[in-house]
Amino acid sequence: MGAILGYHHIAYRCRDSEETRQFYEEFLGLELAEAMPIGTTATGRTAQVLHTFYRLADNSYLAFFEVPDSPFDFHNQHDFDLHLAMEVSMETLEAMLAKGRASGIETRGPSDHGVIKSIYFRDPNGYVIELTAKTPEHDTAMDPRTNGARAKLAAWQAAKAQG
Repeated sequence: MGAILGYHHIAYRCRDSEETRQFYEEFLGLELAEAMPIGTTATGRTAQVLHTFYRLADNSYLAFFEVPDSPFDFHNQHDFDLHLAMEVSMETLEAMLAKGRASGIETRGPSDHGVIKSIYFRDPNGYVIELTAKTPEHDTAMDPRTNGARAKLAAWQAAKAQG
């Protein structure tokens, strides 16, 4: 079996495709690459769905499904529950922080996580969007051959088991 090469797309539900486009294309600068109306599912069921794709610089996509006739519980996500983290340069991080604050979009940060610095926005669907820039320590700190990741996980599991 071959190695996983990367993401083609990651997909989420959206309330409204146009308000989602405005945030991702006009605010974040991701190009709307495709909009696919789906009138019939693969199983032959009639549907009213729009599947949109926004292109990232690595040619992967962030995608959304608008399904007006299918209930979905949209709520503001907590960072620990669900967030989308996309890498940018440190210069872009600083520019987007200022742009978010100037635009009146919920903007938090920057947060220094040691290996990355991050800022956070909330999109129109309630999803937390994290823009993150690597620090010079990133590659060393994220190397599982030297960072003890498996030992840290084992210690976590052992502590949980002890209550």
